[in-house]
Amino acid sequence: MAKIPSEEGRTPTTSMRYFKYTLLYILLIPFINWSFTWAPMVQLPGLAAWAFNPVTIVTGLVLVVRDFAQREIGHEVLIAMAIALFLTYVTSGGALALASGAAFLISELVDYALFTLTKYKLSTRVLLSSAIAAPIDTTAFLYGASFIRDGQLTIPNIIMSVGGKMVGAVVIWWLIRRRLER
Repeated sequence: MAKIPSEEGRTPTTSMRYFKYTLLYILLIPFINWSFTWAPMVQLPGLAAWAFNPVTIVTGLVLVVRDFAQREIGHEVLIAMAIALFLTYVTSGGALALASGAAFLISELVDYALFTLTKYKLSTRVLLSSAIAAPIDTTAFLYGASFIRDGQLTIPNIIMSVGGKMVGAVVIWWLIRRRLER
């Protein structure tokens, strides 16, 4: 646990402010997963075949928050993911928790491979990881979500979700580049 710096002679205490991204990560996953059970499909005017779940746009936020949570608690972020998947199971059922877990597993395996096997700069690995994992894990999740609710595995949902994840990856890339330039 993170310790708050203390004055001489005082016992350090623990603060949840050091775990804010981890807590947000744990809550965001079941919320986004749950939204796939009820969020209305949005159809863009003039594009009859272009209906998508608006929540797919913000799915990239999970990746950004995960990266910050991982900075807070390291590899224990996998425990946070397990808690979030359990909450998904409680709020949305086993099929959606399984779909979400499979998608996260794919994403984590790609991250692990790129981050441990390549010698690219960190910012490059972030973009490559997202570019490779996002289409695969998105398709896996939406496939599983389609068993809960028809119409989830669609090209518009895939495009909007991958786009949201790539925006998240670009945010992380930019933050890393900015930090390295200082």
